[in-house]
Amino acid sequence: MTVAFALAMALVIAAMGVFVYERQETQLDEIVETSLRSRSDDVAALVRSSDTTRSVVGGPRLVESDEGFIQILTPRGRLLDGTTQNRVPALRPGEARRAARSPLMLGRHVAGVDGPARILARPASSQGRTLVVVTGASLSDRDDTLTTLSKSFLIGGPIAVLLASGIGYMLATIGFRPVEAMRQRAKRISLTRDGERLPLPDAHDEIRRLGETLNDMLARLQASFVRERRFVADASHEMRTPLAVVKAELEAAMRAERSGGNVRESLVAALEETDHLAQLAEDLLLIARSADGQLPVRPEDVQLHDLLERTGQRFADRAGEQGRRIHVDAPHDLRVAMDPLRSRQALWNLVDNALRYGAGEIRLTARGNGEAVEIDVSDEGAGFPAELEPHAFERFSRGDGARTRGGTGIGLAIVRVIAEAHGGTAEIVDTASNGATVRLRVPIAARSAN
Repeated sequence: MTVAFALAMALVIAAMGVFVYERQETQLDEIVETSLRSRSDDVAALVRSSDTTRSVVGGPRLVESDEGFIQILTPRGRLLDGTTQNRVPALRPGEARRAARSPLMLGRHVAGVDGPARILARPASSQGRTLVVVTGASLSDRDDTLTTLSKSFLIGGPIAVLLASGIGYMLATIGFRPVEAMRQRAKRISLTRDGERLPLPDAHDEIRRLGETLNDMLARLQASFVRERRFVADASHEMRTPLAVVKAELEAAMRAERSGGNVRESLVAALEETDHLAQLAEDLLLIARSADGQLPVRPEDVQLHDLLERTGQRFADRAGEQGRRIHVDAPHDLRVAMDPLRSRQALWNLVDNALRYGAGEIRLTARGNGEAVEIDVSDEGAGFPAELEPHAFERFSRGDGARTRGGTGIGLAIVRVIAEAHGGTAEIVDTASNGATVRLRVPIAARSAN
């Protein structure tokens, strides 16, 4: 930043120096030319009122000999009178003829005059004849002034750039001090220690807003880390229980075989727990694949009434054991492009949740809504807890009831993953009646597989 600032300052000072130099040069030239015109008017007036040209310059001194000169020439360029010791005409014959017709301004070196000179030649009348009045002024003072100005910029410019760069470096160091403090704190921050955040400067500027954004990101990462760690603990507990049951049943089967007992019951119980473990592993794999954006779906033409009927039949016995029933309400001609396997998985998770945590009748309804279909799974229980509802579809999010009844907190997350893989959505719907309603909204048209 300091180098860039120094380069910018150098360019600004250089541009300002060129501008000031040219402006000063123009003003000095205007002063010299104004002085020449004024002196030329005076000499022309003397020429008109004089009987002889020699009396013009022999009278009052109109100019210092080392600063300027006056000459009176004929239209052919012959010198009649002048203030310089050098008797060489300041104009060439061609220039004298042009000056006899109209004023002429030019610059050149003239003998006897210090440095280059600015010359004004103009016509003047005397005793009925046309003469040429030439007035000149030395440009040495003007050139000295411009040289001094150039030296001032050449010396003062780099000093100004160095001073400004030093001040800029100090200001940048002070300005970035909060960033350095954030960097030092960031080296020590760990997600395992709760509440650690980046320090924020007092000024409400861009750096503070950056720090606030990073602190918000740290809070989200820490919350995600806590959920992941909690899920690992819950998943470990979920797996430990069926593994212990499988081990116990297999040991019982071995004892029963030796004592002539019933081995089949123990093997059936072990098989059920093995299915539970396999389903849990499948759910975890599905969540992991969806997090990588690689959940594949293969849409097919699905009749929703048949899909809901089969889902109801799948859970009919379990619902009957609880004294509950599953009701299906869907048009027979309503069809949608969905992956049959994934759609059954989503619906089974919703019905399983309704049987676990809900009460009363479970209703599976489907209807068309524009370019999409809506599938609702409802029950007559207490509904979602208020603190859980905003986070119900997040992975590993569980209410207290789920913890006491063996839930892993990934069922609704899987539902949302499947809905989004089809280009749809999953949401909790508020209804006038009690209970919970989860709605899947899926486009009717097929979506290409991921």
